[in-house]
Amino acid sequence: MMSWENNVRKVVPYTPGEQPKIKNIIKLNTNENPYPPAPAVQEALKNMDAESFKKYPDPTCDVLVEAIADFYEVDKENVFVGVGSDDVLAMAFMTFFNSDKPVLFPDITYSFYDVWAELFRIPYKQIPLLDDFSVRIEDYFGENGGVVLANPNAPTGAQLPIDAVEEVIKRNPDVVVIVDEAYADFGGQSVLPLINKYDNLLVVQTFSKSRSMAGMRIGYAFGCKKIIKYLLDVKFAYNSYTMNIPALELGALAVKDKAYFEKTVSMIINTRERVKAELRELGFEFADSKTNFVFAKHKEKSGKEIFDYLRANNIIVRRWDAPRIKDHLRISIGTDEEMDILIAKLKEFLG
Repeated sequence: MMSWENNVRKVVPYTPGEQPKIKNIIKLNTNENPYPPAPAVQEALKNMDAESFKKYPDPTCDVLVEAIADFYEVDKENVFVGVGSDDVLAMAFMTFFNSDKPVLFPDITYSFYDVWAELFRIPYKQIPLLDDFSVRIEDYFGENGGVVLANPNAPTGAQLPIDAVEEVIKRNPDVVVIVDEAYADFGGQSVLPLINKYDNLLVVQTFSKSRSMAGMRIGYAFGCKKIIKYLLDVKFAYNSYTMNIPALELGALAVKDKAYFEKTVSMIINTRERVKAELRELGFEFADSKTNFVFAKHKEKSGKEIFDYLRANNIIVRRWDAPRIKDHLRISIGTDEEMDILIAKLKEFLG
């Protein structure tokens, strides 16, 4: 008798960062924003009408789409929203990567890309970053089935200049180029203006980092009207009601509070720059980060030694046991108080 397991789609799943259940942990491992959501979000949450939950949410997500379109000064037909940028990216993989040619993305980047490629049976090729973890754009000029670039990249924090990203888009007119800008608000340059110039560009962003709403799961994308229409067709063929009522209403309020958004982003950038200087003094090396994290390697101590010491002292950072990056630690930027404790513990460990 044939086992039913022979027909199971088997994949190696993505491994998310640890979400500890214990208290008194300084959590610097998943690049969350250390500050609360906008005041209007907090107030609306207290007064939300639970009666509305008995009905389905708006499948067109208009209240959120319109708020995003207004903020970024684009047409609502240029905006797609989903349950976190992971949902948006997965939908994009499913929609646009259907040829027999490999999709290209770096070997060190967001580790969900190869998981989606495996899940959807998409051929792919991981292009090695250079020794300094930078992207050589010429590696993405050959024949392919699509290109995915996180910019700034994660976990390295390195950024391609906007003209280099545009060159990749220009050299790949027959495939979709996805630019994942989860961290662009922290000092990166967005290629959003290029959606009016290239119909094969999809720009993906998220509420999880700069807008302090990782727990609400809101992601969005920009593209020409045709590319967004194709995404919507697949979405409605897959799940009409992807976003819940609180996410739609609270997300719209978060977008509208520009002053709070700019204030908290500025606070994180200031803390990051201070911490970068302190880490260098302690013997850490890293590419210049334009994100809300630093991807650092110590000149003498192994990544595992430092990781284990910090973990024993209730500080969690992110580490991958992969050959090229096993001695690197990705350190999210927390509050000034949290980073002061981190630096103190590193000094204590390093003597």
